Amino acid sequence: MKTLYLDIFSGISGDMFLGALIDLGVNPQKLGRELGKLKLDGYHLHVNEQEKNGIAGIKVDVHLEDDHDDHGHEHGHESGHSHGHEHVHEHEHEHGHSHSHPHAHGHHQHTHEHPHQPGVDHEPAHAHDHEHEHDHAHHHEDSRNFAEIKKLIAASKLSPWVKQKSTAVFQRLAEVEGRIHGQPVESVHFHEVGAVDSIVDIVGVCIGLELLGKPRVLAAPVVEGTGWIKCAHGRFPLPAPATLALLGARGIPVTQCSEPHELVTPTGAALLAEFAEGFAPMDNLVAEKIGFGVGTRDNLTRPNVLRAILGQASAKVPHDWETDRVAVLETNCDDINAEILGNFVETALAAGALDVFHTPIQMKKNRPGVLLTVLCAEAEADKFAALMLRETSVFGVRRTVAERRKLRREFTEVKTKFGKVTVKLGRLDGEIVQIAPEFEACKKLALAAKVPLTRVYDAARREFKAAK
Repeated sequence: MKTLYLDIFSGISGDMFLGALIDLGVNPQKLGRELGKLKLDGYHLHVNEQEKNGIAGIKVDVHLEDDHDDHGHEHGHESGHSHGHEHVHEHEHEHGHSHSHPHAHGHHQHTHEHPHQPGVDHEPAHAHDHEHEHDHAHHHEDSRNFAEIKKLIAASKLSPWVKQKSTAVFQRLAEVEGRIHGQPVESVHFHEVGAVDSIVDIVGVCIGLELLGKPRVLAAPVVEGTGWIKCAHGRFPLPAPATLALLGARGIPVTQCSEPHELVTPTGAALLAEFAEGFAPMDNLVAEKIGFGVGTRDNLTRPNVLRAILGQASAKVPHDWETDRVAVLETNCDDINAEILGNFVETALAAGALDVFHTPIQMKKNRPGVLLTVLCAEAEADKFAALMLRETSVFGVRRTVAERRKLRREFTEVKTKFGKVTVKLGRLDGEIVQIAPEFEACKKLALAAKVPLTRVYDAARREFKAAK
C-alpha cells in the first residue's frame, strides 16, 4: 500500500509539510497552477532549497505583497503584471541539482529575480528567548473568518477531494478557536484560519497529497517543545492552546521534550488530525523516496526539518481503502406530518446531503415515531442541522462524526447491444470487488428498448467481464 510516513521528531507546520511534499516530487509549477484556482490575491510563493544542520530540504515561504521587507527579499519587478501567465526560474544549488520556483501572486504567477540564500532564516532564531511569535507571525491583519474561507474554497475550481479535505482542516481549526474564544464557529476571526499564508499552506498540502496519489498517511508520535509563546490569547506555555485542543479532539497523545521552542503549530496539528491514521514508529515500511521540509527557526536540540517518507507498507497493513469523516445528524420525531417528512428528504438531498433516511422507532409514552438521519460532509454539519430545525417539527438535533472506509473507485464505459453504459468499479487491495452499472443510463436504455432494467444491468456487467 502506498504510504506517506511523517517523521515529526522536530514537529510539523504547514509550510514544512508542504516543503516535504515538494521534496518528494510534487511539481512546484503544478502546485502553483492549482493554488491559482483559489483566486486568492496578495501573495507570492517562494520554493527554495535550504539546509538545517547539514540536512538539505525544501523551504516554502508565502510572501505577502505588502510585506516584502519583513521577509528580507528584494524583488526586481514592478507592480501591475499581465494576468494568466506562468513563469518559472531555477536556481542551481551546491547539491548538483536545480529547483523550480513558481511565484503565485494570488491567481497570477510572475517571474522576477531575487536572491536565495540557502541556510539563512527569514526570521530570527530564539536561542535565548523561549518566548516567540506564534506560527507565521506577519505584521498585518487579515479579517477572513471560517465562513469566508469555506466560500473561497467552494467557489474555486479545485478538485472535489481537495475542497473537501482543505475545508475539513479549516473546520477543525475553527471549532477549537471557537471554543477557546467562546464564539460561533462560522464567525471566528483569527490568524490560523484567516491569514493568507495559512490558507496557502493548508490548501497546498491537500493539493500536494492529491498529486502524490492520495497515499495513506501515518506519523511518528507527536513531540512538542517547552517554553512560552506569545499569541492572540496572551502569554501561554507550550503546547499552544489551539494545538493542544486539536490533538486532544482526535485522541492524539503529546510528549514534550527539552527543545525550548514550539515544534507543532496549530496548522500542523490540524493537518495531522485530519490526515494521519496512526501515530507510532515505522513498521514494515519500505522507503522509496525521502523528502525534507525545512522550518525557519534554528533549534537547539534537533534540526528543524520534517522528514517525510513515501513508500510501500507491507501486507501487514490490512487494506488499501480510502478513509474520510462524515457528520451524522439525528433527531427523533413523534409529531411530524408525513408530507413534511418527505419534502425534507428531497430538500436535504437537493442541498447536497450525502444521504437522508428515516427509521420507525418507539418513543416515550409508547408513541410511534421516526428517527430522521442526515449524512453530510463534516464541514456542512451546521448547515444541515439548521435545515432540520427549520424544516421539521423537532427542537433539537444530535451530531456525531463517523469515520468511513470506502472502496477505491474508478469509472469505465462498456458497449452493450442496448447502447453505452458507464460502470462504476470498486477496488479493495487491488481487486475489483464491486461492479455497478450507472442507474440513469441503464434506465434510459431499458425504456428505449422496452426491456426490463435488469437485462440492461446484466448486459453491462457481462460486457465488462468479457473485456477484462
